Amino acid sequence: MTKKRATLIGLMAIVLWSTLVGLIRGVSEGLGPVGGAAMIYTLSGMLLWATVGFPAVRRFPIRYLLAGSVLFVSYEMCLALSLGYAATRHQAIEVGMVNYLWPSLTILFAILFNRQKSNLWIVPGLLLSVLGVCWVLGGENGLNVADIRHNIISSPLSYILAFSGAIIWAAYCTVTSKYAEGHNGITFFILLTALSLWVKYALSEQPPMVFSWTVTLQLLMVAFALGFGYAAWNIGILHGHVSVLAAASYFTPVLSSALAAMLLSAPLGLAFWQGALMVCGGSLLCWYATRLR
Repeated sequence: MTKKRATLIGLMAIVLWSTLVGLIRGVSEGLGPVGGAAMIYTLSGMLLWATVGFPAVRRFPIRYLLAGSVLFVSYEMCLALSLGYAATRHQAIEVGMVNYLWPSLTILFAILFNRQKSNLWIVPGLLLSVLGVCWVLGGENGLNVADIRHNIISSPLSYILAFSGAIIWAAYCTVTSKYAEGHNGITFFILLTALSLWVKYALSEQPPMVFSWTVTLQLLMVAFALGFGYAAWNIGILHGHVSVLAAASYFTPVLSSALAAMLLSAPLGLAFWQGALMVCGGSLLCWYATRLR
């Protein structure tokens, strides 16, 4: 496989992942936050098992197996449930933006724990990302503390899960690069996530699953996007131009928000897009800080 083709496949992963916010929310509205997420990860894991195969788990380094399992499952549950528990569709898109703090946090963790070299551009990068999220949460008034507080109080669990997920995914990326030793446990991790969600579904009171043609189609689409997004990204990272993929991935918040707004019929105001661009700009500054010597 040529580098150009592998890079294009990696870029397709970014497009697939950008559909997740809108599709996960759509499935959750029909099947419930927990039941919908359980169905998504079950189907996605089965698709990956049938196409990519099941990894040789016994060969995984023990630190990667344990830490990777806990962190991956925790992140995916935080992401799916934060979108499902959001009070409105518009709020679900805002929650998705909180989750996109992870690129900046990943670079910060790489600096702190993996001795990644960087310069002082990391500071304004982090600040700009956080400011962008606050700008989004402020609604049409931008950086308004009262509106931010009211927004968070209206659905605190969603925002807590989304922010926790950003931290957890940054930690997962750090652990993977340090301990994976070339192994890829994505199929195993996704199926483990599905199992964890079914356990939660069985042990707690949940709304009934109401299947419709729309929900079923969204379920198939999100399972495909989730599973094959990871598979495509892995091809891109292994065989493509990593620097191109890294730079392109930092524009995911804008693309994800645009697709979510279309899928959920939830138009977004100017202040939201200003905040989204700040998050992208902050992530790019953090990435730029690691490129300079």
